[in-house]
Amino acid sequence: MSAPAVLRREIGARLGLWLALTFGLFASLLLGQIALLIVRFQAFPNYLVVHDWPRNIAGIVRKTPAVTDMIPIMLDEWLIEIGSMSYVYGRGIAEWSFVVIPSRALVLLFIALLVATIAVLLLALRRTCPLPLRFAASAGALGGTLMAAMASMTITWVVCCAAPTWIVGLAVLGVSVATAFALQPLGGWLTGLGIGLLCMNVLALQTLLAERTSKSATATGAPQLAGMPS
Repeated sequence: MSAPAVLRREIGARLGLWLALTFGLFASLLLGQIALLIVRFQAFPNYLVVHDWPRNIAGIVRKTPAVTDMIPIMLDEWLIEIGSMSYVYGRGIAEWSFVVIPSRALVLLFIALLVATIAVLLLALRRTCPLPLRFAASAGALGGTLMAAMASMTITWVVCCAAPTWIVGLAVLGVSVATAFALQPLGGWLTGLGIGLLCMNVLALQTLLAERTSKSATATGAPQLAGMPS
C-alpha cells in the first residue's frame, strides 16, 4: 500500500478525532492570542468590531490599479477586531486588540490540519515505532507549530502602532522592541520553515507507516504462501 493510501486510510478510520484535533487546535491558536493579551495587560476586551470584509476587498480591487500592490493589501484586510479601548483621550483609542485576518486564519487552519494529521499517524504507529522516534516526531511537530504560529500572530498594540501584527505579538510576549523589529524580515521565512517542518513530518511518518504495514502484510502472508501446494 502506498504512503498516500495509508494516510487516507488512517484519517478515514479516525475522521472524528482528526476533525476534533484540527478545529480544536485552530480555535486554541486564535483564542490563545486573546488570552495572551488579557494576561499581559490585565484587562478584558471591551469592544468588538466585525468589518465588512467582502466590501473592503471589492473596494481594494476597484481602487488599486497594480496587482502587485493589491494582493498584499487584500491579504492584510481585517475581518474581526476584539480589543481594549481607552476613553481617556476623547472618543477613545484602541490600546490593544486581536484581529482575525482571513489569510492568516487560513495559515493557522493549515497548521492545525498538519498537526492533527501527525497526531493520527503517531497513534497508528504507537505499537511499531520506537519511543525515541515518536518523541522526535512530536518535538518536530511542536517546533514547527510554534515557529509558524508565532509568525502568524495578529495582535496590535498602541506602543507598536506601525509594526506588522506578528512583530507586535513578539513585543507582547516580552521580546524587546528592537529585537522584534530586527526579526521583521524573517516573518515569511519563519512561517514557511515551520510549515515545511510539519509537512516533512507528515511525509516521513506516512512513509514509515506504509513500510511497517507492508512488512506486517508480508509476514502475515508468508505462512499461507509456504503452505500452498506447488
